[in-house]
Amino acid sequence: MLKHQVIVIGGGLAGLRAAVESAMMGVDTAVLSLLYPVRSHSGAAQGGINAALANMEECKDDTPTRHAYDTVKGSDFLADQDCAEILTTDAPKRIYELEHWGVPFSRLPDGRIAQRPFGGAGYPRTCYASDKTGLYLLHTLNEQAVKHKVQVYNEWAAISLASDGKQNHGLVAMNLQTGEIASFAADAVLFAVGGAGRIFKRTSNAMQSTGYCLGVAYKAGVPLKDMEFVQFHPTTIIGTNILMTEGARGEGGYLVNNQGERFMSKYAPKAMELAPRDIVSRSIQTEINEGRGFPEGGGCMHLDIRHLGREKILERLPGIRDICISFLGIDPIDKPIPIQPGQHFIMGGIDTDKDGSTILPGVFASGECAAVSVHGANRLGGNSLLECVVMGQRSGAAAANYVKGKSSAIKEAVLNDALKKSTSEVEQLLKSNGKERLVNLRDSMAQTMTDKVGVFRDGKAMSEALATIQELRKCYRDIGVDAKNRKFNLDLLRTIELGGMLDVAEAIVAGAVARQESRGAHSRLDFKTRDDVNWMKHTLAHFTPDGARLEYEPVTKTKWEPEERKY
Repeated sequence: MLKHQVIVIGGGLAGLRAAVESAMMGVDTAVLSLLYPVRSHSGAAQGGINAALANMEECKDDTPTRHAYDTVKGSDFLADQDCAEILTTDAPKRIYELEHWGVPFSRLPDGRIAQRPFGGAGYPRTCYASDKTGLYLLHTLNEQAVKHKVQVYNEWAAISLASDGKQNHGLVAMNLQTGEIASFAADAVLFAVGGAGRIFKRTSNAMQSTGYCLGVAYKAGVPLKDMEFVQFHPTTIIGTNILMTEGARGEGGYLVNNQGERFMSKYAPKAMELAPRDIVSRSIQTEINEGRGFPEGGGCMHLDIRHLGREKILERLPGIRDICISFLGIDPIDKPIPIQPGQHFIMGGIDTDKDGSTILPGVFASGECAAVSVHGANRLGGNSLLECVVMGQRSGAAAANYVKGKSSAIKEAVLNDALKKSTSEVEQLLKSNGKERLVNLRDSMAQTMTDKVGVFRDGKAMSEALATIQELRKCYRDIGVDAKNRKFNLDLLRTIELGGMLDVAEAIVAGAVARQESRGAHSRLDFKTRDDVNWMKHTLAHFTPDGARLEYEPVTKTKWEPEERKY
């Protein structure tokens, strides 16, 4: 049995920031990661990280309160306003901390951190490092983890928690390099496992962003919150759906239809291309649906940055130019980029308080996998990296303080039972010769979610999707694993992941079917308006063997009453 006081599941930006905070507080801290931390999906974040630094001439009067208002308005008033204010108040402190740790931010001529405009923001407050911001933040946090002697278990997959129902005592995980299944005793376990994009067919998320670990917490009794709110990024490239940063529009890029029109003038005449992501995605999809799209990739628009000029593109958007050349065979200096909406982010996640604590003592969560809730029904670009460092720091401190104040001992019997149960389940999968196959079930799930729980939704299609997902959950019981080896058995890993993905997918669709309104990224054709009287509330999905059981809780308001969103 391996033992640490705090174990963080996930080596991305939120996980590393939490681990560094815990270690800095003198607590024995480890990170359990599916892959080496510097390969985490946080490194794919391009455009920047928000903070009201007021460095640009046009934002001298920007403040954390203005940032909080933009965040709440962008959330379509479903964000908990106290949490939004925490996020934006802590933001400058966290940015300067990152700067002092060595993040090479892009600079103004006087040396201050440069900031660019992003969608839904009243001011240019997005700090950036060309268009590789997430990558630089991730490497900087990894250096800090090494400095503070955080132990990292690379290429381990969490399988289950070890809970007695009243308190968690650790977790069970599989070493991918050997196939060994082991228990980890921990006073606190902190989930920082990122998003669930691979539940969908078209997604900007990396292959490891399956969301299965949300299912691990979910099955242990921790509810998932607001899972119906799924962000579709307006600009992902056709074919692979790799992200084209919002920074391209922040630098002045245009969105153009097949008639040569900057069509956003019809949908958000003031903000244009820098309206919030839910609005831009719906606008693009509407143009495609109404026949004004280009035919490539099943329908797309053009993102045109040619007018920015070669020098500006090479200085501020070199990463997206490389992606376009490598994956599309075009140079955006000379040609427009074919883009379409793709799944990008989960606003919901593991239900936590403002410090990352869950209802299960000893379990915490942070980053995209958590629902604090700072994003509500729609996240503003630049607030995800911010959530990782702000809430990562807070949850790491909360986990460390929980450990320091803890009096009851870890129950080895609970760990042993969890290890025995998980080992048995994995052995059954390895021995299984069931007729169902991973590729068929996973493809059916992903295609169903993209086709019927996408940018636009309606009750009939979503009810069909829910029935399909529930049928796939039944089929999963008869799944067979072809590869029987122990070392790096990806067939086995992907099969384990699929079980959690189906549970999470069901929570998404069940919440979406029940929510009879349009709010933020949840846009229903059969309920086209926001309904504050009946639906100004958070959805809580509780796991049962028969499917998600839904409850609701109120949204926290502090300063701002709901209003119509106009941009």
